[in-house]
Amino acid sequence: MPRGSSPKRERQYEHIKESVKSRGESEKKAEEIAARTVNKERARAGESKTASKTSLEDMSSSKRGGRRSHSGAQGPTYDQLYEEAKRRNIHGRSNMNKAELKQKLGR
Repeated sequence: MPRGSSPKRERQYEHIKESVKSRGESEKKAEEIAARTVNKERARAGESKTASKTSLEDMSSSKRGGRRSHSGAQGPTYDQLYEEAKRRNIHGRSNMNKAELKQKLGR
């Protein structure tokens, strides 16, 4: 957790971390997921100095989790796949749909 975060965010971090660990993920993966989720919520609430465009415009993590919990695991969103393709410098990504991005990324 970043220095200066509120007790609420500390509790949120611990809760998410324990929840992810209970699903069988490693300690390191649980910490990463919890930190990313809490940092996104901090950015959306205006509690951080900087925020990515995705953090501000994407659906909130709590809402997204609720939508996916009843329909099974659908994996990453199109935007998340696109950002990964961008990081990996995959050419033609802007013309690909979600399935094509998944295939190119090997998911």
